[in-house]
Amino acid sequence: MTGPDRDPGAGAAVPGIRAAATATAPDLRSRSVLAGEASAAVAEVESALAVTPDPDAAAFFDVDNTIMQGASIFHLARGLHRRKFFTTRDILGAAWKQAYFRLVGVEDPGHVAEVRSSALAFIAGHTARELEELSEEIFDEAMAHRIWPGTRALAQQHLDQGQRVWLVTAAPIEIARIIARRLGLTGALGTVAEQEGGVYTGRLVGEMMHGPAKAEALAALAAREGLDLSRCSAYSDSYNDLPMLTLVGDPVVINPDGRLRDHAKDQGWRVRDYRTGRKAARAGLLGAGLAGAVGGVVAAGAALRRRVH
Repeated sequence: MTGPDRDPGAGAAVPGIRAAATATAPDLRSRSVLAGEASAAVAEVESALAVTPDPDAAAFFDVDNTIMQGASIFHLARGLHRRKFFTTRDILGAAWKQAYFRLVGVEDPGHVAEVRSSALAFIAGHTARELEELSEEIFDEAMAHRIWPGTRALAQQHLDQGQRVWLVTAAPIEIARIIARRLGLTGALGTVAEQEGGVYTGRLVGEMMHGPAKAEALAALAAREGLDLSRCSAYSDSYNDLPMLTLVGDPVVINPDGRLRDHAKDQGWRVRDYRTGRKAARAGLLGAGLAGAVGGVVAAGAALRRRVH
């Protein structure tokens, strides 16, 4: 898989990643590493002044179907569409290409590049401030009531123990930060996209925060924050998050898909399911497809904007 050339001025808003962001990413592995480092760098800025009684341990929570019922990216996309952030034609065209790629399962470099390009093209030119303001509204109207109380309580337990808690999601870093802030968490690791002067360039910093990229982000954050990953916990619903789950000493599955549930049982991991039986069955059939088709499109529409407090 190949990616677009990096722009020499891209990524400069993220401390510590200028050189990496200017290099050409030759494959998925290198883009995942770059995505993880970029997201970790943003998280470091947010949490640098945090004081915690247990600085060596932390907890990492996936968002979709783990912290929140459904796909946060889907709710964000629907809210942005209603506000004319992009057209129906834009998102349907990009979603179709992403869905086709996932269904066929062939990692053709040309097609992957086309998917990435179409997913980002209609975001370019919008401002980071615009997305952040709209995301605040969309969280209140479509996401706040979808937070799973059980998972929220687990996150609070870590906070009560003096540990820091981060969200780790493929969703845009802007909406991830909002969710983390509203829940009183430490911060978030999410998909980062380039911006210049507060405006979207239409290019990602590395890859989406998905699968291997999540593990790279955790590793980078742990190195920067002095975390002992053997004392850390990670929570997810998806088998795709095994790289993240296997990186920590305490992996826990929440509302798991079938493959992850089986794997967790084989490994003796803790399992928590806050869904009804009907919701669990429906999520197992539809969850991965919906999050994949929509998530790949809208997550790529995130923009990087360093918050200064």
